[in-house]
Amino acid sequence: MLLSVVSVAASIFLTGPAARAASWTALTCTLVIFAIGVAASRRAIGEMHQHLRLFDEARSTSRQIEELFAMTDMLQAAENHEDAGAVLMATAQRLLPEFGGALYVFNNSRDRLDLAKAWNESERFEPAATLLPTNCWALKRGKPHINDMASGTLCCMHQIGGAATLELPMMARGQVYGLLILALDDSDAYTGLMQVRRIARALADSMSLALSNIALREKLRTQSLRDPLTGLYNRRYMEDALERYVSLAERTGSATSVVMIDLDNFKRLNDDYGHAKGDAVLRDVASQLVGALRPSDVVARYGGEELMVILPSCGIEDATAKAEMLRMRIESLSEVHCAPVSASLGVAAVPETATSMADVIPMADAALYAAKKAGKNRVVVADKRPKGTDGNGPRLAVTG
Repeated sequence: MLLSVVSVAASIFLTGPAARAASWTALTCTLVIFAIGVAASRRAIGEMHQHLRLFDEARSTSRQIEELFAMTDMLQAAENHEDAGAVLMATAQRLLPEFGGALYVFNNSRDRLDLAKAWNESERFEPAATLLPTNCWALKRGKPHINDMASGTLCCMHQIGGAATLELPMMARGQVYGLLILALDDSDAYTGLMQVRRIARALADSMSLALSNIALREKLRTQSLRDPLTGLYNRRYMEDALERYVSLAERTGSATSVVMIDLDNFKRLNDDYGHAKGDAVLRDVASQLVGALRPSDVVARYGGEELMVILPSCGIEDATAKAEMLRMRIESLSEVHCAPVSASLGVAAVPETATSMADVIPMADAALYAAKKAGKNRVVVADKRPKGTDGNGPRLAVTG
């Protein structure tokens, strides 16, 4: 505005070339100031856009942090791998909706990983049911690894499909518990996977702690229920299971049988061949029993070399046949261990030989000792109770 006043004054007080020069000078200054203003405005607009972008990034980061906190909170309530996988899938689908994913967890023997959960699968991303740790570069290196054939990266042998994948080993307390895979089917998938490495690492870290806690709880539960030498259920679990099965049998009218097993001359075996041989025989006997019975049957270590089998929904005749089969399988271990291995077995059942849980174990135990007295390596069965009477005790029948 000041230049406009100067231009008007020059046109009044000056004439000729001087007036024109003053006008041109004023116009030039005006244009320069206008250009400076435009440049300043553009710079201000650019800074505003940058501030908005930073604001959006901060808001997105804040949302991601909130989602991760919520995921960590939910994982504390996860009781098994299925629960943990469901929490991971829900969080990943909110944070990375365009990515597919898979969660693999080591099996008990740690010789393979099993697929626990998968999401956003497609024709180009179909996670295998299992994979071997020796076929995965991420697990062998203990670091994140990208498989992208289009970019020429080194790909794992287990890679299936054309989608690029980011694999992250899940480690906690110095041990690998599983593998997280994120997949992207895009023309520039490598760049997309690189951009989400930070959030993927956060997901893997949260899952690592959750899987570690689940494994620890399972280990403690197993120790509280299992015998450490044989892997069979312990006496406390056996008593609870027997009470449950007997109560169920009373409601349904079915039978529950009990087989007591005692290894013959086990002390002599330990004395002659050493305790290591005795432990090996006990483990193999346990394996024979578990392998020969139904998943619903309960095999427990009752104490020392004495074992017990609970056969739900199994009458006394079928239980006797199974007991004889178990005796033969135990005896077959003699050739494997190059030592005499045999067992005496006693069979009882509710309601055929006993009326309750309190009766069935003593009856099976009495039948077992009768088998010992009859020469060992045989099956003795407590006879059925006379109908309409409580009976005065088990009448024993010898088989084998």
